[in-house]
Amino acid sequence: MARNRWLWISGLLIALVGLAGAVSFIRLPAHASASSSGASSSNSSYDQPRWWSKYQLVSAPAFTPRAAPGKTQSVVVGANIDMSNEPGPQSETAITINPSAPSTVVGGSNEIDRLPMRGYFSSDGGQTFGGVDLPLPPPTSTNGTDFGSDPGVAFDTHGNVYYSYIVVFFNQSFAAVQGSEMAVAKSTDGGQTWPQVTFFNFSSGNGKFNDKPMIAVDTNPNSPFRDSVYVAWDNASPRNGKSSSNNALLVSRSTDGGQTFSAPTAVNRLTGGPSAVIGADPFVGPNGEVYVAWHDVQNNQMLVNRSVDGGVTFGQPTLIAPTQVAFAVNLPAENVRGALVYPACDADRSAGAHSGALYCSWMDETASNGADIFVARSSDRGATWSAQQRVNDDPAGVANDQFNQWLAVDPTNGSVNVSFSDTRQDPTHLSTNEVYTRSTDGGQTYSANVQVSSAPTNETCCGAQLHDQYGDYEGIAAYGGVARPIWTDRRDSVAALDEEVFTAKITVK
Repeated sequence: MARNRWLWISGLLIALVGLAGAVSFIRLPAHASASSSGASSSNSSYDQPRWWSKYQLVSAPAFTPRAAPGKTQSVVVGANIDMSNEPGPQSETAITINPSAPSTVVGGSNEIDRLPMRGYFSSDGGQTFGGVDLPLPPPTSTNGTDFGSDPGVAFDTHGNVYYSYIVVFFNQSFAAVQGSEMAVAKSTDGGQTWPQVTFFNFSSGNGKFNDKPMIAVDTNPNSPFRDSVYVAWDNASPRNGKSSSNNALLVSRSTDGGQTFSAPTAVNRLTGGPSAVIGADPFVGPNGEVYVAWHDVQNNQMLVNRSVDGGVTFGQPTLIAPTQVAFAVNLPAENVRGALVYPACDADRSAGAHSGALYCSWMDETASNGADIFVARSSDRGATWSAQQRVNDDPAGVANDQFNQWLAVDPTNGSVNVSFSDTRQDPTHLSTNEVYTRSTDGGQTYSANVQVSSAPTNETCCGAQLHDQYGDYEGIAAYGGVARPIWTDRRDSVAALDEEVFTAKITVK
């Protein structure tokens, strides 16, 4: 039916040329083509990384980066706070709360028409925020440049905060991508400065490409791996002209405060054939178990793998749930970029009745309800999973859309907190609001959905950044009975600044 529109990016040629003494050289096509289908496919593939639209913008011959705003201060809009308060678009967000000092909150986002990553910091419980850029490394070639993408943030137990992202290198003279590497920055002052940045690239051979990392830190007081830092990402190995034909889902760890990272371990099955994967999400259990969940694009499955030795070795992937959408879906509200299907997961690290339970959320398209948010639960450390549960409570049979979800378990009380973009207030499904729900009974039931945003956002018209829209994901953090979602917002009152980064404090007794 017309509502079921899968985003398929295919039929695009990638020419690979080796650069002597430099990273692999990848020439990508100028435009993507999207087609739709009424059924999923077991051999679906995608050919462009999700930061491709930003590359098209910043590699254009006439591109001039927007001037850096320096440090900024947030603006309070009712109970909603504009964290970024910066001219020019930001999108794709992440947020974390310091477990040692919960009044300290740190966030991150992509910059769309500037090169660096953006960080946000608060020391007053999220009432006000400042903004600062994160470092980029030097270009890899003459006349080259680079930009950051894909933020993830996490605190350790000593008040240090880590920020993961990728760096994409390209040569403006040839308008060609040269490769990418991982970056993990560390701040010791609550995100106000980022003096330590570790850049690393374990790829080898032509066309290896690191993409879409997420980060987690072991904050369990009694864990033998306490304060270990884990980063997971997908590593494309182009073959037969397709960047996703043989992906590895990689995990690397640091045991020295982010100064060095181990050689990565693949957690998906590497068969030598197509194995497209996307959306790695690492999270840590109460005894230091390390989990990584991801979406298997080739087989339409949400999968998870586990390590019990601090990320040194992993077992075999287990199935969380099958998916209908292979990669992304062209929703009316995100009709240009498409809404990505990915997992957002966490473990109950509290001392409550459900300690050790795992929860994973994802978006999927349905035959009659539009795109919904689902959550599944595991009580045996990921070996088996419950049936998926729909957590958006709009009426069934109405094709509203929910997407860009994130999930966080409060380690002090075990509550499961989920936020997502929601179109139910707009009959045309073009405008979104940020919506929140939670479970306090181990994921058996979820509360009535609560609208968090005080004004809608429309990313399909009126000067919106159509090539990027909301980006691929938003975030939520939870600690001490407080949940704090973060999202991309372009309400009328801030439209002159383009897309902004918003947050709100949710306190539930």
